[in-house]
Amino acid sequence: MTELLGTPPEDAQAQAAKAAVMTTGVVPQILARQAEGGYWDKAEALYTAKYRGTVWQLLILAEHLADGQDARIQKACEFLLEHSQDLESGGFAMHRSVKAGGGRHSEVLPCLTGNMVWALLRLGYGNDPRIQRGIAWITRYQRFDDGIPDPPQGWPYDRFEVCYGRHSCHMGVVKALKALAEIPPTLRNGDVERSLAEGAEFLLKHHIHKRSHALTQVSKPGWLRFGFPLMYQTDVLEILGLLTRLGFRDERMQEAVDVVVAKQDASGRWALASTFNGQFQVDVEEKGKPSKWVTLNALRALKGYYG
Repeated sequence: MTELLGTPPEDAQAQAAKAAVMTTGVVPQILARQAEGGYWDKAEALYTAKYRGTVWQLLILAEHLADGQDARIQKACEFLLEHSQDLESGGFAMHRSVKAGGGRHSEVLPCLTGNMVWALLRLGYGNDPRIQRGIAWITRYQRFDDGIPDPPQGWPYDRFEVCYGRHSCHMGVVKALKALAEIPPTLRNGDVERSLAEGAEFLLKHHIHKRSHALTQVSKPGWLRFGFPLMYQTDVLEILGLLTRLGFRDERMQEAVDVVVAKQDASGRWALASTFNGQFQVDVEEKGKPSKWVTLNALRALKGYYG
């Protein structure tokens, strides 16, 4: 209503639809499975319980535009901040540090940090100094390297080669940009704008889904199978939607646009081709069937590209 049809957010029907998110569908089912402590599954497995733990439920709730003022969601957000955010750096980690509290300093991940900053921004934590620290972590540590000869040294680059090596992890780049794009343009400082520009150029250099040094080759075939929710993974549609939201209409995006258009069925819909259903607390749509979420994201991206 608001993004495709131009309905004002304050319109009564739009407000009613937003309120219904909390009473129908996936959101209330997820909240019904929340433990008293604000977490899902096991408290200590907030990230590693894929995709039933607290990290993943917060992502799904944020994707569905759940109400961040709801006490249950706030409890989950506070649990995540207390147990996953590294007290030293502001990034987000896979496990809690038993000795120091907060997230384990040695296990801060770029994709996790981007995802959590994005989710918490969307759930209303934009003015919280802890989230501002998370944003600062992204702008300070997130790399956009494309096969450099000498990868960075020292923390956090000295442990996870797949994340921080000579070629920055595509998923880490995408989730970092997703987080920074969630910041209202008027509130983006110079570091945020720089990171957005560098990250966007990294994705454009790859024509979104190609190998930058061999542009006839697709980086990962899975990126051509559209899914929702994507968790730490990505696909052509998510990246295209992110770039168009940031205002990019670059000729290097055209191949990805063609991929999206080609996947539309005769009824004007897009199917759910990739899913983690069966691993979630609550399944989202049905694989192989027309998907409201994938269709929404496709229309949103195409509208952003073509205007």
